Amino acid sequence: MGKKDSANAPPADAAKTTQKTSLPKRFYKEVATKDEGGGVALLLDGKPVRTPGKAPLVLPTRALAEAVAGEWRAQGERIDPTTMPLTKLANSAIDGVTGREQAVIDDILAFAGADLLCYRAQGPRGLVEAQETQWDPVLAWVKDDALRTPLMLSQGIVHVPQPGASLDRIKETLAGSDTFSLAALHVMTSLTGSALLALAVALGRMTPEAAWGAAHVDEDWQISQWGEDAEAAARRKNRWRDFEAAARMLSLAPNRPRR
Repeated sequence: MGKKDSANAPPADAAKTTQKTSLPKRFYKEVATKDEGGGVALLLDGKPVRTPGKAPLVLPTRALAEAVAGEWRAQGERIDPTTMPLTKLANSAIDGVTGREQAVIDDILAFAGADLLCYRAQGPRGLVEAQETQWDPVLAWVKDDALRTPLMLSQGIVHVPQPGASLDRIKETLAGSDTFSLAALHVMTSLTGSALLALAVALGRMTPEAAWGAAHVDEDWQISQWGEDAEAAARRKNRWRDFEAAARMLSLAPNRPRR
């Protein structure tokens, strides 16, 4: 596209063109992985990659390292970070979670203490029924199988304290999780507002798609009534990309939560 064409392009197209040309050029040809330091390092043209915090980008399993390497191999003439969610999450795990594992667990527990699934609408009836359909089976699983202790429900936004035994059981479930699992769980919990949905994926109770749908019961009901906003749909698509990457990392990590 020449200068004249760029000037006459629709604003959205012009913005995309500007954004694309502002991305860094691909500076490497070959992507490889190498066993190193009890993990698997990522190499670009034989040189080790480092995180934004200058730590070596070393993954705990070969499967996860190859998944991250796949994002680097898939880049074209320019490097687009939005297409590399696993790399971003791996960087966050190494730079932000390593040495802070207990703080991350505590933050996940804080979400569990006010979990999305425990706060129910008082109406309209269609929304109430949608919440019951999507959320009640998860809470029943938590009560009878995963935690073997109940969680308390509330209508509206009035806070209800959760039983200490239930939160302790979640803490026990998280204990022993590796750094990358905790990073993934934290992202999944933050994006959904529900530690229970994140754990349901981690423990094989739900697929990532099912958990994502359950997290958006309220939003989907509103869409069914009033239609979908394009900007909101784009934000949700981007958030799903990050949630899906976190679920994938969780499946490839060495020590994810166990019952």
